[in-house]
Amino acid sequence: MPEAYIVDAVRTPRGIGKVGKGALANEHPQHLAATVLKAIKERNDLDTATVDDVIWSVSTQDGKQAGDMGRMAALDAGYDVTSSGMTLDRFCGGGITSVNLAAAQVMSGMADCVVAGGTEMMSLTAEMAKAKMQAGIDLPRMGSGNARLQATHPQSHQGVCGDAIASMEGFTREELDEVGYRSQQRAAQAIEEGRFDKSIVPVVDDDGNVILDREEFPRPQTTMETLGQLEPAFTKLADIPLDKKGTTFRGLINQKYPDLEIKHFHHAGNSSGVVDGAAGVLVASKEYCEKHGLKPRARIVATANMGDDPTLMLNAPVPAAKKVLEKAGMTLDDIDLFEINEAFAVVAAKFVRDLDLDWDKVNVNGGAIALGHPIGATGSMLIGTMVDELERQGKTTGMVTMCAAGGMAPAIIVERVDDFVD
Repeated sequence: MPEAYIVDAVRTPRGIGKVGKGALANEHPQHLAATVLKAIKERNDLDTATVDDVIWSVSTQDGKQAGDMGRMAALDAGYDVTSSGMTLDRFCGGGITSVNLAAAQVMSGMADCVVAGGTEMMSLTAEMAKAKMQAGIDLPRMGSGNARLQATHPQSHQGVCGDAIASMEGFTREELDEVGYRSQQRAAQAIEEGRFDKSIVPVVDDDGNVILDREEFPRPQTTMETLGQLEPAFTKLADIPLDKKGTTFRGLINQKYPDLEIKHFHHAGNSSGVVDGAAGVLVASKEYCEKHGLKPRARIVATANMGDDPTLMLNAPVPAAKKVLEKAGMTLDDIDLFEINEAFAVVAAKFVRDLDLDWDKVNVNGGAIALGHPIGATGSMLIGTMVDELERQGKTTGMVTMCAAGGMAPAIIVERVDDFVD
């Protein structure tokens, strides 16, 4: 079977995902995607007529994010018209899935060069939701929708799910705040030391003026004391009636777990940040790289997808990690570094506890609590961060995984290489 190699990984800085506050909030999402696609083309002197496909992840495919962003952004980035494109949605997991599908295409021999990645402008998606509400459109909510599906698999709000898992698993507020504090401290150190510089490309306007060239979301001044003063974010939301029957997000979880008393632990300081951003990863075969003079940075060892309880929603990363290890014929001891998306602090805390990991190997440059989580792009960002960090530390093997709505988690194992694997 042919091997699939990561040749390059780039991303935009993450901008605060709020109109009036974020530097990227007035941009078109296609422009963010085109920014990273253009950077991949220019950094690698890529002949885009030889790109077999552009596989792109966008979670909220509505308004300006609707349509096939993979294709349209590639055209906007100046790619040859023969380079096709597609767009997918696996909620939060799409950015890993786009790379996994690119690897599968190359490893099957059906493609030689694929650019994968994702984009999400959360400032835009929030505004779209607000506009629909003002227009009187009944928005589908996680707690409503198909009555038959909800009766079988009640699906609640992700924040309430995070609190439910923390309550069920016996985590304390202090333990979860420590995850948030650690994320901020590590991200601050990574930024100060320039650990993200290799991958970050600035976002510029049509005249070449820089719009954003640095991370906009982190709060390095965060302390355990300030985190302890924040009010839980989902207490009131959990009990808002969603329909005429009085269904609530709390009630949806209690339909399946009637004895669970959901306490509230998560807040803005130990949950992922709302941001805008895009990322891209260049995946190619050995033969393609040799023909075009490209040097591999990492080999894609194995990929996997896993489903878990959709009612709790956030618990699939641990079984996904076990599944991808089995696919690779590896154990946890073979993995030097882990990236687990910090959707909520409990996700990372449970991942570390259940797999008996050392925090020194997990999210060493911080995570989405400090840096933000641009839904469709985050997975691709994490893969690039992993490759950069393996190179920086001189380590070999890394795993990336993340929870996704619907109770899912994709996973990938990558191996740093200096040359092709025979």
